[in-house]
Amino acid sequence: MTFERDKKERVIHTRISEIMDDELKDKAASLGVSVSNLVRNILQHTLGLVEDIVADSASVARSARGERAPEPTWAPEPYVPPPPAPTVEPSVIAWQPAVLNLNAVCAECNAVLLKGTNAAVGISDRAGPRPVLCAACLAALQGGAPGRGEEDA
Repeated sequence: MTFERDKKERVIHTRISEIMDDELKDKAASLGVSVSNLVRNILQHTLGLVEDIVADSASVARSARGERAPEPTWAPEPYVPPPPAPTVEPSVIAWQPAVLNLNAVCAECNAVLLKGTNAAVGISDRAGPRPVLCAACLAALQGGAPGRGEEDA
């Protein structure tokens, strides 16, 4: 029997105030994502930002002391967050192109999509939040074989 423990996502429990809980729920609802996905996206993007801030701060400190930056002997690998694992089976029947009226997060690549951005909204056969795709992920999805309706055109 093989365990797939390493492939499963981990769950982090933490205590937050009622106000923060309300804010997270409101923000997730306004973006059309679950609270879990919102928190995951925040953590993934924050880790990269922290690394950049630490590196920039060290550079500013060296500059303030009049020191030159040391020549790098190696280049660190850029942080690439793992793709989000689907929480349920896909239920999107179609993607409807749209211009966003609210900020959103791409369900495929986690890109932050600003109000006014061209995107696609998922039409689902289930209740719940509607996924959003950025224009690049939609184009990649459309890059496959033509659909049945396209062959006749």
